[in-house]
Amino acid sequence: MTRALFLLALVSWPATVGGATFALSDGQKQEAVRTGERSVTADTLDAEWRVKNGSGETALVMTPFHRLAVAARHAAFSGKPMKPGEPERILRENRDRLILWVNLRGTSADFARYYVPRLLVGDREVKASFVQNERTAIRQEDGAYVARCIYGFPTRDVHGRESVALVVADADERDVSRFVIDLAGMR
Repeated sequence: MTRALFLLALVSWPATVGGATFALSDGQKQEAVRTGERSVTADTLDAEWRVKNGSGETALVMTPFHRLAVAARHAAFSGKPMKPGEPERILRENRDRLILWVNLRGTSADFARYYVPRLLVGDREVKASFVQNERTAIRQEDGAYVARCIYGFPTRDVHGRESVALVVADADERDVSRFVIDLAGMR
C-alpha cells in the first residue's frame, strides 16, 4: 500500500520540478490542455510564465506547455474542444524555439524599432533566431509608449532548468532592458 501511494505521488508530482520542457510527452500535452481548459474561470494562468523587471516591463515566456495551455483556454472560451491534431500543429509552429513576448516602455512611438535581443545562458550569449519589434508603440495615459515585441531563441542553446537573462539593446548597442528568467520554475 505504501509503495503504491509513493508511486502515485511520483507520477502526479508537478511538472515544474524538472523545469521547462521544450519537447512535451503525451502526458504533458494532456496536462497542458487540461490546465488551459480549467483556467477559464481563473485570471492567473500566465503567472508561472510572466516575468517582471525592475522597470515594471513584462516578459511572457511561451514554453510549449504554456503555448498549448493558452490554445486550450481560447478553445474553452469559445465553447469548442481542441480538434484532435491541433495540439501537435500548435507545438510544431515554434518547435526548437523559446518564444518571449515582451512589453517594453519608451519615450517615442518608434523607440523599439531597432532593438536587438540576446539571451545570456551562463557564460554564453545566444542570438535571437526571430525578432519582431513593434514599429509603432502604443501611447499610454502617462505619456510613455509601450512596444509589444516577440523574440525567439533556439532551444538547442537553452536547457529548461536554467536561469537565463533576456537583455535588450538599442541600435547603439546600449542595454536598455533586462529580465531574469528562471526556467526551472516553469513548465
